[in-house]
Amino acid sequence: MRPRHRRRRGAVTAVAATLLALSSAQAVSALPASAGPATSGPATPAAPASPASPASPASVVSGVSSVSSVSAVTPGSAVPAAEEDAARALARSLADPVRRERVREAVLASGEVPLTALARGGLKSVLAAADQRIAAAKGLDAGVGPLLRLRLGDASMRGALGAGTAPWVAAAGVDDDAPTVVAYDSRGRAHRLDARHVPARPVYVVDIDGSRALAAGLGVLEAQLRHYGLASAAPAPTRDGAARAPRARAATAGFWTTRVTAVELADDEEPWIKGDAEIYTLVTGFGQDGKVRVDPVDMPYLDNDGTVYRPGQILVNWSYYKYDLADAVMMEDDGSTNYHDLAKAIATALLTITDHGAYIPLVDAVLDAIPDDWWTDDPDYVDSWYTLSRTDDGTRHGARGNGWMTLEPYFVRES
Repeated sequence: MRPRHRRRRGAVTAVAATLLALSSAQAVSALPASAGPATSGPATPAAPASPASPASPASVVSGVSSVSSVSAVTPGSAVPAAEEDAARALARSLADPVRRERVREAVLASGEVPLTALARGGLKSVLAAADQRIAAAKGLDAGVGPLLRLRLGDASMRGALGAGTAPWVAAAGVDDDAPTVVAYDSRGRAHRLDARHVPARPVYVVDIDGSRALAAGLGVLEAQLRHYGLASAAPAPTRDGAARAPRARAATAGFWTTRVTAVELADDEEPWIKGDAEIYTLVTGFGQDGKVRVDPVDMPYLDNDGTVYRPGQILVNWSYYKYDLADAVMMEDDGSTNYHDLAKAIATALLTITDHGAYIPLVDAVLDAIPDDWWTDDPDYVDSWYTLSRTDDGTRHGARGNGWMTLEPYFVRES
């Protein structure tokens, strides 16, 4: 289950608040004039509206009700709309017994199946178009590859699917707070399922390959942050380990880091239709040039809440930072994040914050940089860590109490 956490708008620190108050008039002009696609991101194709008619008066029985037609698409979001279109198209295609059996065998043989690989003819064209809409909506290059995938909604459904029970098809892009999930049968009829209780009937879930999308998205985010000037270069170490900057270094060539030896996120209930979490962390502080920098860190192993992971992953490379302090904001991509827009939102707020010779925590500035309408479902704020230190050695709990990390200093020697 994903570790869903709602955003809490914290008060910005006194210095940062003053600077951000001025940023509304200055920050946009501070962005590079030649940003090109980075400034606005690729255009998001308008998603065709899903036809909707009044729901039938049928009441929920055993967590299920049937309706003649339902639109489960969040207005203005192309990703849920594309997933919904793909789910309806796939469901109707399952009226063909040959295709139904082919899909059933593929899903039972693998936890996740590339959806377009299962399609032929007109269905393949529909799915390919949905894939392209999703890539564009997320600000990803069309060459990212197929993103749509198919999986069972829950492992407990395998028995019924194997026994021949006809599956329904649902899209994963529903809001975390939605009380119901809409699934389609092979006749195109929509059914409402209880979002908190796994149904007995097997349900195929049309979802995004989150690992692929997040890896590509963080590449876009990193490139755009660099474009906006939020990724200053690290000082080059000399052979005796001293950096070409006024800070002490070890006697041996290399650099100090902070690495995560253990991490756990809190256990929060969430709809069964959601798959594994896609977690990343924005590490931020002041670079060697005195400007704010942001370093995205992918954490692909953090699939489930309530599980302790021991990655030994480097979180902070201190050679990038002027001070021995940095902040970390942990986020989850639920699917609809546009990484071009995310980079621009962060840059707009942070480019006006300057170094005054003392460290300023930047967590609240990062969170306040993201528009309110992004917080309906994507991206979710998981937790944050203020003023991580290069000497931190032990467990640090997040500011929201939704997670903890055990950290240790780790020196990376040059080979």
